[in-house]
Amino acid sequence: MAQKIYLLSEIVNKTGINVNFLSEWEKAKLISPSGISDEQEPYYSDISFNRCLHIKNLSELGYSLDDIKKIIKKVGLPSTRDSKKDNQSDKYLTVGALGEKIGVSPRTIKHWEEKGIIDSEMRTEGGFRLYTDDFVLIGNLIKDLQLFGYSLDEIKSVADSYKELLRLQNNIEAVSKEETDKKIQTLFKAMDGLYEKMKLLKEGISRWEELLKKKKKEINELKIKNGKRN
Repeated sequence: MAQKIYLLSEIVNKTGINVNFLSEWEKAKLISPSGISDEQEPYYSDISFNRCLHIKNLSELGYSLDDIKKIIKKVGLPSTRDSKKDNQSDKYLTVGALGEKIGVSPRTIKHWEEKGIIDSEMRTEGGFRLYTDDFVLIGNLIKDLQLFGYSLDEIKSVADSYKELLRLQNNIEAVSKEETDKKIQTLFKAMDGLYEKMKLLKEGISRWEELLKKKKKEINELKIKNGKRN
């Protein structure tokens, strides 16, 4: 399941907290954004969202900002024990940053998601997404499959096979022995099909390498011959 993140506008809408108050809390280092979206809007982790709610409750009880800082310093907030996890989203990439690393447009990545090929691990209800560095490799693998001649539907089938493998590895007892055998045979078949495509591609690359090598030599000879002309 994807982890929740919140854009600044979503925190304001969901909590009713004034933007100026959030700004003051940030200056007081009570909360901090995890990063900035491609549209230059701050986003926050689920932990920061809950911290905002607790700080808001203390404010509504009549505590001043200085009082709240003292309370937090003395007893902390309920989510403080998870503070180490609060910076996890710093390791995540926006769709724009991911696209730049892979060499595709953000729209392409969103299309891969719409096709069910990939699924971001952090998202807001409004559709803003973050991705781990692992998706850089995944994106390049998808591009490789496209070079192999795979359609996006075929690539989704490969992705589904990989997800099925992960499910079996994580909890093989959830599936009967007979059904697991069938799934394993299906996985082997999918892998064999990919190996065959790769074999054909390698053979094609080898042919083109030989052809280009030969033609490059012929062009060099032509260049020398032309240079000797008066």
